[in-house]
Amino acid sequence: MNLKLPLISTLLAVICYSSAQQEGNECIKANAKSCGECIQVGAKCGWCTDPEFLKQGEATSTRCDELESLRKRGCSGAKVENPRGSQEALKNKTVTNRNKGAKKLRPEDITQIQPQKLTLSLRSGEPQSFNLKFKRAEDYPIDLYYLMDLSYSMKDDLENVKNLGTQLMLEMSKITSDFRIGFGSFVEKTVMPYISTTPAKLLNPCTGDQNCTSPFSYKNVLKLTSNGQEFNTLVGRQQISGNLDSPEGGFDAIMQVAVCGEHIGWRNVTRLLVFSTDAGFHFAGDGKLGGIVLPNDGKCHLENNMYTMSHYYDYPSIAHLVQKLSDNNIQTIFAITEEFQPVYKELKNLIPKSAVGTLSANSSNVINLIIDAYNSLSSEVILENSKLAEGVTIAYQSRCKNGVTGEGEMGRKCSNISIGDEVSFTISITAKQCPKMGKPETIKIKPLGFTEEVEIALNFICECDCHKNGTENSDICHKGNGTYECGACRCNEGRIGRHCECSTNEVTSEDLDKNCRKDNGTDICSNNGDCVCGTCECKKRENPEERYSGKFCDCDNFNCDRSNNKLCGGHGHCECRVCICDANWTGSACDCSLDTTTCLASNKQICNGRGTCECGTCKCTDPKFQGPTCEICPTCPGVCAEHKECVQCRAFGTGEKKETCERDCSYFNLIKVKDRDKLPQPGQAFPLMHCKERDANDCWFYYTYAVNNNTEKEVHVVETLDCPAGPDIIPIVAGVVAGIVLIGLALLLIWKLLMIIHDRREFAKFEKEKMNAKWDTQDNPIYKSPINKFQNPIYGRKAAVL
Repeated sequence: MNLKLPLISTLLAVICYSSAQQEGNECIKANAKSCGECIQVGAKCGWCTDPEFLKQGEATSTRCDELESLRKRGCSGAKVENPRGSQEALKNKTVTNRNKGAKKLRPEDITQIQPQKLTLSLRSGEPQSFNLKFKRAEDYPIDLYYLMDLSYSMKDDLENVKNLGTQLMLEMSKITSDFRIGFGSFVEKTVMPYISTTPAKLLNPCTGDQNCTSPFSYKNVLKLTSNGQEFNTLVGRQQISGNLDSPEGGFDAIMQVAVCGEHIGWRNVTRLLVFSTDAGFHFAGDGKLGGIVLPNDGKCHLENNMYTMSHYYDYPSIAHLVQKLSDNNIQTIFAITEEFQPVYKELKNLIPKSAVGTLSANSSNVINLIIDAYNSLSSEVILENSKLAEGVTIAYQSRCKNGVTGEGEMGRKCSNISIGDEVSFTISITAKQCPKMGKPETIKIKPLGFTEEVEIALNFICECDCHKNGTENSDICHKGNGTYECGACRCNEGRIGRHCECSTNEVTSEDLDKNCRKDNGTDICSNNGDCVCGTCECKKRENPEERYSGKFCDCDNFNCDRSNNKLCGGHGHCECRVCICDANWTGSACDCSLDTTTCLASNKQICNGRGTCECGTCKCTDPKFQGPTCEICPTCPGVCAEHKECVQCRAFGTGEKKETCERDCSYFNLIKVKDRDKLPQPGQAFPLMHCKERDANDCWFYYTYAVNNNTEKEVHVVETLDCPAGPDIIPIVAGVVAGIVLIGLALLLIWKLLMIIHDRREFAKFEKEKMNAKWDTQDNPIYKSPINKFQNPIYGRKAAVL
């Protein structure tokens, strides 16, 4: 297991290295035959036009390489074709700084986006970036078209909308001094819900005594106008209508409002479409229920302000509506009753720059709804671009208000923009390839819902400048069999070879192959190339730095001796498997320096006069001396004293150099050992000095000093100090003990003396009191003698005679 892990690691490293080489080898791998093909590979690739650049055996395609590699191979910068992209601003009018109340400007004189027109020259793989500014202008004109569902369920809503014109004009005057309003209405296709009903019912689709107008698809009631009273008058004349199914034909109406710009009266200003209904909508495919199968054509079909083709074309699809609303810079506000809010919120997610507001049951809140929706829409800017040419990509980066930045899809937008705020975007356009025929392309970038845009003309760099100076049917290209351009022949059809000297029918000729075998051997081009027209063209290697060369591809620049894992020691280059060393270097691997400055001692002598300088390193002739310049003598007298203070401060933190230890004593490696037996002993490969020194406390410490084979100074030191309790301390201890004993005896004698004096005083006092005592001799009346006398009754009689 322990062996497998290093092997796996090594294998992965090799794979990663090879992969990195392949990724960085796009110029060589492209096998470009001309300068134009080369520069289309990537921005890193250049083409060497020097006629003498190629070595024997190298193919024409090796002229195409990375710029640094071409320089290393000997191609001067003046001979390298490396065209770069460029950009030019053709129209760059600054954004308008305008305050409300200032002189009124025409809409076309107001600029909110900068620049307006650019030309970019694109080189494959090289992005061209430019900055785009956007600023919401003060007092910017607004056109608002109110599109209302006039089915019967909207009867009470119509009453409130009749006075909308003047009220909305008054509110919008707080935002802009240039406001226009229009009105349109819709119900349903006339063939859709009434297929089985009577003609009389078509004239008045309402029930009972209700007077309703005939159903219609879409009617443009009022073209955009600044006269609010005219809006009120015309809307007041409108009558409701009816249909049998709940979904309405609103999509037909939206399409006509979007594409019939002249009839509606749209200007190139902010365009708002308010869509008001209390029902759902029909969309593409629903027309089949009424026998309508033709898809909506997205064109204007208004006659006398009425949509005349509702019976002929199907409803538009959502995607079709999104395209037309975007193309015509219309922002949509859906004023919808509570019941259908979920449906239209889903629709809003599909239509950029649209908003949904909740309409009250009778539309009484419509003005506030419009104001809130406008503020929401105008506070966000979203950039969109037209269709890109094949191989062209675009990237956005936004720098919004309060330092907020975004990239990717978020780089297209900025939110929470107030009037007068300025935001910017960095836009990068990259061509991955030249389009067919290299024709210029034009793309446009604009903020959604705004009429202003940036027009960008794209020119593609598909050929080198030297291509213009090419000579067709040049004699250099074997009797005119090719065009000589950019230092090489571009062969005519059916011709190959470096100078177009062969026909494609001759490339496998046995006679030509003989010229590609070295010493009449069997290997063609040493198995390192292909025989083309009797000339070896050497193979390319995965590593672009490695190449085969020579007449028979028998040379290479990667099989030379190495030193420190570097080809030619990193001090030369490999030519035909032999190192060509740089100046002041020699040896088969260029690893021996001829520079003697590294052997120069402080006294300006080479190796202090004690050795010779070989390959930049001193070889000391006197074995006692060591070091880079033979300046160190580990066994010479005075070595121990020289290093004593530094060893003491580093090992024990004491001594005169304790405060400056880190600064003055870091010149050696310190190794601590437990006892003297663990210190290095003489007989090693390098000289060694044993040292014994005493500190200020008369403690001994032991260490060795040496310079190892890597010229590193080493100190091994015993980690504990030797501080024995010797005979010098016994008199001190004895004196201390004797002093303590004498003091104790003195104190004892003093105590004894004081006790004697005290006892004598007490005895004298007792005697004195005894002599002064007067005793009474009278008998004590209650005294009873303690003596009792008894007499034996037979005392004095003669004893009986036995």
